[in-house]
Amino acid sequence: MSFLVYLLRKILPFLILVLAALFIWRSCKETILGKPEENVQVTHSTVLEKIEGLGKMELVRYNFKDVVEYKKELSRWLPNSRSVLIVAGEAVGCIDMGQITREDVAFTNDSTITIKLPAPEICYFKVDHSKSKIFAMEYTYFQDATLVDEAYKYAEKNVRQSALNAGILAETARNADKILKPMLEGMTGKTVVLVPKRKTENPVVPPKR
Repeated sequence: MSFLVYLLRKILPFLILVLAALFIWRSCKETILGKPEENVQVTHSTVLEKIEGLGKMELVRYNFKDVVEYKKELSRWLPNSRSVLIVAGEAVGCIDMGQITREDVAFTNDSTITIKLPAPEICYFKVDHSKSKIFAMEYTYFQDATLVDEAYKYAEKNVRQSALNAGILAETARNADKILKPMLEGMTGKTVVLVPKRKTENPVVPPKR
């Protein structure tokens, strides 16, 4: 028994020293030898998967409030039905990232990716009924509900046209650089250059004589 105690006293300091050396080595290994370089490869497939995951990117929202007058002729013998609405609506411009194909992604060099973007579009437009109201109605001939429903449908189309007239598509394209570019650079770790995708049209063949 005394021999075992003697042996432990002799070996224990050595074991403690070894364990301390291992702990110090594991803690300071990266400092001494440097952190090992990670071999990260960004491929077309990786980039496309991430881009497709974005779906339709909403880049601008236009809010409208307008007075819309809707008239309907029911009979040439009667005055036209008329309704006036105070309409609140919104339209959202976006770019459909799902339309991007492998051919639209080009690795210019090790640090730069060029991506061809589809044309901007209006994702959706709608009338906000909670903020809209009927201002006036005349000569409805007991067709109030039908006339109001038609008036709101007309107003909804007007929201879309108002957004186009206000330049929502151009604003969407400008915001692509402000919003999409930094997002894609963060996803890929590379410099991203965004260019519009050009539609190729078939040449017009002159008629045979």
